[in-house]
Amino acid sequence: MDTSGGDASPYDVIVVGAGVVGSLIARALSRYALRVLLVDKASDVGEGTTKANTAIVHAGYDAVPGSLKARLNVAGNAMMERVCAELEVDFDRCGTYVVALSDDDLPTLDALYRRGVANGVPDMAIVSAEALRAAEPGVHPSATGALWARTGGIVDPFGLCIAAAEHAVMNGVTVALETAVTGFLWEGGRPGVGRITGVTTTRGTIGARWVVLAAGLWTDDLMRAAGLDGFTITPRKGEYFVLDKEAAASVRTVLFPCPTPVSKGILVTRTIHGNVMLGPNAVDVEAKDDLRTTAVGLDEVLSGALGLVPTLNPRHVIRTFAGLRAAGSTGDFLIDAPREAPGLVVLAGIESPGLTAAPAIAEYVVDLLREAGLPLIPRADYVPHRAAPPRVAQLSHADHAALIAQDPRYGHIVCRCEMVTEGEIMAAMHRPIPARTYDALKRRTRLGAGRCQGGFDLPLVLGIMARELGVSPLELTKRGGASRLVVRGTKEVPT
Repeated sequence: MDTSGGDASPYDVIVVGAGVVGSLIARALSRYALRVLLVDKASDVGEGTTKANTAIVHAGYDAVPGSLKARLNVAGNAMMERVCAELEVDFDRCGTYVVALSDDDLPTLDALYRRGVANGVPDMAIVSAEALRAAEPGVHPSATGALWARTGGIVDPFGLCIAAAEHAVMNGVTVALETAVTGFLWEGGRPGVGRITGVTTTRGTIGARWVVLAAGLWTDDLMRAAGLDGFTITPRKGEYFVLDKEAAASVRTVLFPCPTPVSKGILVTRTIHGNVMLGPNAVDVEAKDDLRTTAVGLDEVLSGALGLVPTLNPRHVIRTFAGLRAAGSTGDFLIDAPREAPGLVVLAGIESPGLTAAPAIAEYVVDLLREAGLPLIPRADYVPHRAAPPRVAQLSHADHAALIAQDPRYGHIVCRCEMVTEGEIMAAMHRPIPARTYDALKRRTRLGAGRCQGGFDLPLVLGIMARELGVSPLELTKRGGASRLVVRGTKEVPT
């Protein structure tokens, strides 16, 4: 595999893992005169925890004071508005409530408030049941008060990851997908001898002066490959419901119950796109690819959500899914350049509030590399802004008409639920990181994310994808690999 960009010299930095954290790290490094490679084993960026989480921007009152989680949560929250503006990503600082469902919960609110103050969280208040109901009329009648955090919010996690990776590419970063890192190159030719000088992958070896390990659930496996023991990651499954936009009146902000030792609890939130989401539960599992939903788990989620907002109607459910969090053995983020593996920066246990903290984590890693001696010379040609592609559903009639005049494909509605046009699909397939699978298109355009969940648009999309990629529909996949969308022609007899 030749990922050297036509140059035999190694990369300055390889970032392993193209989730929201890795993509923002690559973007932060793209400000400097460096050769950077962002590598991931999946067929698209953001295919791990980033694609299956609650999409909350946490205020920062939950993390233990003095922890790295607390520091980077609050810092990342403060950065989120600017980062999303630079990348043209949807973000809403709508505020969050932690709801006391009985008087027994009130001491927990006090403890969270004090913790938030210690962490430097601004604009918090403990509000009465009456004030809570005025803001959130659907909240359970037993609610006795709430902790209000004005700086909490919601974001588009896939959009943030994709935009960060695209912005990195705009500024010279190379992206290698479907490339799994399996180990490391060492200066002395064997593990533990000298510096790490690159990585081994399923597509060959790649040299680098520094390797930044942001591989999510698989980081501890790669740490052991580098001779670093003592830190383990447990996959913690969370199951979710997505409700139709008709349910949007059920909640105006984000409603949490009082947290547990392993979870912030089963919440009810509106999403940045106008749906309502319920979940997650928290179940430790063995397999790092176990994304199955279960009847028991979904019953737990629905019961918990109805305990917060009893007016929720299960008939509004349009989707269930599960995600995995990388629960670290120390309970805190691990971000370090270990002396035992020179040339390596490790990020491990980046569970909640990892999405919120991601912009601050990126700057933290840049600072680590600077302190370790990596020359960081600002690029004179750095492009500071990434323009998002047009979203027809968000345009006025006049703006939509003007867009159609430029390209008639923006007048061809392919997905009726989300008003996605052929023009938007085409744009997504020709961006700096082009969509090549159905799910990649879905994350970029909202295609298939509505009430029919792709029932109407899928045949049309198959035709567009096959035409643009120059392949048979039989070769198209949902998410890469063996996830074929079409098994055979309708008149073909299986043999």
